[in-house]
Amino acid sequence: MVFLVGTSGWQYRDWRERFYPAKLPQRLWLEHFATRFATVEVNNAFYRLPERETFAAWRARTPADFCVAVKMSRYLTHVKRLREPAEPVARFLGRATALGDRLGPVLVQLPPNLPADADALDATLRLFPAEVRVAVEPRHPSWWTDEVRRVLERRRAALVWADRLGRPVTPLWRTTDFGYLRLHEGRARPWPRYGRTALASWVRRLGKAFDDAEPAYVYFNNDPGGAAVIDAAAFAGLARRAGHPVSRVTP
Repeated sequence: MVFLVGTSGWQYRDWRERFYPAKLPQRLWLEHFATRFATVEVNNAFYRLPERETFAAWRARTPADFCVAVKMSRYLTHVKRLREPAEPVARFLGRATALGDRLGPVLVQLPPNLPADADALDATLRLFPAEVRVAVEPRHPSWWTDEVRRVLERRRAALVWADRLGRPVTPLWRTTDFGYLRLHEGRARPWPRYGRTALASWVRRLGKAFDDAEPAYVYFNNDPGGAAVIDAAAFAGLARRAGHPVSRVTP
């Protein structure tokens, strides 16, 4: 399998002097990030969907091998709660597709208080074109059913594997031909770092679930203090030592 390893965002002020040079202007942080990593997950699109021109600018500012996973706007997931999905999905795609070949998976993170609705999920996923990968992160336990799994498989959407405190908080279902892992908070010190044992466990789980040519997107969301950057590098090193190809990772 091929690991594409990155972080959930790049615009964190406390990364200055930890990851970004002290005198580097913030307007150049994306360019610097893209020399060190080959993928990033954009979370701010969840709170405020950027204009198409912003997505186009990100494409222009990054190298040809760079990949941007984009979190779906909360208007669909948290305001509409998957009801009447056609307009929110069309608006999102009308903007995010300006990334062109830089567009990676679309992350659809559901509210923790949204119980399972397999029909609503199916109606949402069918609106995405076949060439757009979609990863779904439910957070209410009622979603862990065979019916939901069948919807994900039929629509070729990945179930997001999520970790908190070094343990899975989701079933480890393989529902399509790519993986998507989000690491939210580790148990190591200093907080919220991950220990090597936890990281190695995720390398093994993904390695068992996916074939050599299938990608696994791995994003560290434990950004305080630059923990995400450090842990992404540690994860990449463990994956390489296990014999897996890994995207560019240089902390």
